[in-house]
Amino acid sequence: MRSHLLNGLTAEHYRSSVTEGVERVAAKLATTDRPFTGVTVDALAPRVDAIDLDRPLGDTAAVLDELEDVYLKDAVYFHHPRYLAHLNCPVVIPAVLGEAVLSAVNSSLDTWDQSAGGTLIERKLIDWTARRIGLGPAADGVFTSGGTQSNLQALLLAREEAKPGRAGWEKGDSLAKLRIFASEVSHFSVQKAAKLLGLSADSVVSIPVDHDKRLRTVALARELERCRYDGLVPMAVVATAGTTDFGSIDPLPEIAGLCAQYDTWLHVDAAYGCGLLASLKYRDRIAGIDRADSVTVDYHKSFFQPVSSSALLVRDAATLRHATYHAEYLNPRRMVRERIPNQVDKSLQTTRRFDALKLWLTLRVMGADGIGQLFDEVCDLAQEGFRLLAADPRYDVVVEPSLSTLVFRYIPAAVTDPAEIDRANLYARKALFASGEAVVAGTKADGRHYLKFTLLNPETTAADIAAVLDLIAGHAEQYLGESLDRAS
Repeated sequence: MRSHLLNGLTAEHYRSSVTEGVERVAAKLATTDRPFTGVTVDALAPRVDAIDLDRPLGDTAAVLDELEDVYLKDAVYFHHPRYLAHLNCPVVIPAVLGEAVLSAVNSSLDTWDQSAGGTLIERKLIDWTARRIGLGPAADGVFTSGGTQSNLQALLLAREEAKPGRAGWEKGDSLAKLRIFASEVSHFSVQKAAKLLGLSADSVVSIPVDHDKRLRTVALARELERCRYDGLVPMAVVATAGTTDFGSIDPLPEIAGLCAQYDTWLHVDAAYGCGLLASLKYRDRIAGIDRADSVTVDYHKSFFQPVSSSALLVRDAATLRHATYHAEYLNPRRMVRERIPNQVDKSLQTTRRFDALKLWLTLRVMGADGIGQLFDEVCDLAQEGFRLLAADPRYDVVVEPSLSTLVFRYIPAAVTDPAEIDRANLYARKALFASGEAVVAGTKADGRHYLKFTLLNPETTAADIAAVLDLIAGHAEQYLGESLDRAS
């Protein structure tokens, strides 16, 4: 079995095995003609269940044949131009190269003695991102597994910063006094983080949004004042730069002003909108982000990186101490005095992949402008899609996009029952997915079911959008026709 360990003696085995796997994937990418096959759980599950994991095949080619049957053949392929569903992006080749390198070397980024140059590369990228945001000379941060972890850590720091010596906080007070403010369309991870941090069930105050799905600052000001009047502590405001459903960007400068007035931590969840940090055309849409105390970025959304590649940035490096624990077997306190850079001192994770390498190779091959150009293209495409939807009497579109998301609803001329229209849209999405011709997402707006395009593929065209709209209309009309037949 030692022949399967990666080392100097097995280098050729490694090269041939990886090459064979890469060739299989390359062949799938070159020949995939739709984003999904439409396979059902009931059809695929028996094939997976039939595999006896205690009886290895022993041969790489045989294993790849099996993998083709249970995964590659029926995978959902984000690189296809008619995958229009979630915040999944096609990935750039330099990042995939980085994935291959980091998996083989298998550095762990928790301590210097497990990563060396990897530590310095991650720190360099954190500094680069913090400068792009404009957080100032004391900024720092750490790579994370994704936006949910980044938001959790940001709110952990905000909780700890809110407690000692703050107005409205007295010795013996409980965490029940703390309040977090976020828009009604903010990411669910805010509520999840509050629960994990031991806050009360009503600790997250939902702020209404305007017609463009942006947080209403007048309502936020009212709730912050009410919080202070009630003797509670405004722990944090979470502003979103790119909501999951609408791609909407909250008014960051105004929110920052309110946070300064009420001495409240400002966290900007830019998991989606972080692509604007590299944008050549739309950078001004996140004006005010430089006033944040912490920022979430997901490079694996709008920097075209493989999952996972994300980070939390903070204005003041000292606040990261709230995530610091020292263990003699890993990062003893003396290492701080010896100026040994251990990233575990900043992270909620211990063992952690060298995900920063993917972004490093991307920047060294393509440059930030290359990434920004790709993101600008999908933002431009969303504007084209909006014009198509606005001009199409079959559809109602919710808001003009700030990033690359379109939320819309098929509206048949002859049907007035909103519930029946809901069912037609739900059916159309399900039928489209089953056909495999395209994949779209769904959500609710104002209590009604809507469909959603999340455009993160620069290879998608306006013609693709128009074709998928026709497919959706066809499926919805089929449902309504069958419904009418059943009724008669």
